[in-house]
Parts: sequence; C-alpha cells; structure tokens
Amino acid sequence: MTMPIGVRKSGWTRKQKRLAVIAGLALVLALATTLVLVALRDQIVFFHSPSDIMARDIAIGQPIRLGGLVKDASWVREGQDNVFIVTDGANDVTARYVGLLPDLFREGQGVVAEGSMGSDGQFTATNVLAKHDENYLPKEVVDALKASGEWRPETAQ
Repeated sequence: MTMPIGVRKSGWTRKQKRLAVIAGLALVLALATTLVLVALRDQIVFFHSPSDIMARDIAIGQPIRLGGLVKDASWVREGQDNVFIVTDGANDVTARYVGLLPDLFREGQGVVAEGSMGSDGQFTATNVLAKHDENYLPKEVVDALKASGEWRPETAQ
C-alpha cells in the first residue's frame, strides 16, 4: 500500500536527524573546549616575570615558572644549596634551588626556574633551565626587560 504524496509519516526526516546529531556533537565539542581552557587559563603562560608575581596573587605551593635574569652578585652557593635573585629590572624574586645547576647558569644571564612560591616569599625551584647559547633569550624575557627599561641588546639575539 502506498501513501499519498501529501501525507508524511510522523517523526523526523533523515535530514533532520543528521542535523540534530551534528548540532549535538558541536555542542559537546564546544563544552569540552571551554572546560579545558578554563582549567588551563593560569597555566598557558610559559612563565611569570618577577613583576607578574608581585602583581598577581599566586597561591603558596602552586606550581609556576619564574623567568628573568640572574641578578649580578646575587648567587650564593653552599654545596648543592643555591640561592640567587631573579630580576626583570623592575622587581626581584629570591629563588632557592637544591641540586646541580646547568653549566650555562651564571649571573647576568637568562633563566627559567620551575617551582612554587613559599610562605616566606621565596621561590623554591625544583628545576632550573639556563639559556642554551650566547645569543638566545626567551622572547618573554626580552619583552619583560624592554618593558622595564633594562634591555641590553648586546646580550640578545
């Protein structure tokens, strides 16, 4: 038995079902993307400069990366205990690291330290990364130094 042309079965057509599935998948993808971006909003930045740390309320023990220059005449080494000051020219943060530092680590050079802020206001580093050659500074360090007026182009790219 055939149906007359003008009469339609009740329910959705295949085209409407396909469109509903696509719209549902797009909604799920948008929700997942939003959740990931919200969860990572404070971790997307490669590192924080000392000025960023002073300006932001960073929780004690929250893992962050601190980047800048090792301040001249600030590095004190006693065995494997290392204390040094990381500066961006405007602000300084005292960092403490226990372990062997990279061979390229020295005063006046770029550094990125991974760790967390302590209750005493010192940064406790778990890993220290030094620049890899004589002509390289991370772009973020260069931008922070330029913003503070401490940029020294003779040490940069």
